[in-house]
Amino acid sequence: MHLKRWITAVAALPFLILLVLKGGPLLFAIFIGIVSIIALREYHRIVLNPLEITGQNAMPFLGCVIAPVVTGVAYFNSFEMVLMLIAFILILTALISLPQFKSNPRVTEIVIRQVFGIIYIPLFLSFLVFIRNGPDGIIWIFFLLIVIFAGDTGAFYVGSYFGRHKLCPSISPGKTIEGSVGGLIANLGIGVLYMRFFLPSLPWGTGILFLLSIGAAGQVGDLFESQLKRAGDIKDSGGILPGHGGILDRIDALLFAAPLAYLFKEFVF
Repeated sequence: MHLKRWITAVAALPFLILLVLKGGPLLFAIFIGIVSIIALREYHRIVLNPLEITGQNAMPFLGCVIAPVVTGVAYFNSFEMVLMLIAFILILTALISLPQFKSNPRVTEIVIRQVFGIIYIPLFLSFLVFIRNGPDGIIWIFFLLIVIFAGDTGAFYVGSYFGRHKLCPSISPGKTIEGSVGGLIANLGIGVLYMRFFLPSLPWGTGILFLLSIGAAGQVGDLFESQLKRAGDIKDSGGILPGHGGILDRIDALLFAAPLAYLFKEFVF
């Protein structure tokens, strides 16, 4: 498992670095849109049963159509239009559900899960596009990615070798308090080094608060996706990334960290 994780990471890393450095804002937004489609499909697999995904229900398909539009609109820095799209999908899915209610009273629950999925994945991912489009966008995207991935790795290995006390056993029996602390230390260590060389003008006190905040948010995001999978009785969201699971398994921490990173970048620093 460890070997597969490292092989996948090493294979994907050059592509990700090249995309952020040379791809430009438009290509980055397109990439995030593709990621949002894949992750949303995995989310549907977790929260909906197979009949609701592959049957005559148009809601999952509609969500996958709207997902890249949400991240695409973010490319034009129009947060208002992103909110309008989310309102639109609620109205449209509600309309689709009305004739289905008589034969399937559970359709209201499907509407709620569909709209939540749009907020959870494409909306949260759109903050990466907003960050990329802003001043020093490339530096901040790398900052966020490096800190979150370092935290994931630190938590995994510290928890694997030194974990003794369960963090939240009802949701994820493998996660430990020691692993959580190890992840936060990795967030701080890597983040402070990055700030020292690439963002030296950031105030250190606020910078450390930022690192701890996005590290904690990432861990909450990881646990939340584990909670969804536990409720859906699914081990991994998918199998597209050997050693990591699905795309949603890989970005679960990033989803919760991205809005917080945008908040700090735009309104705190």
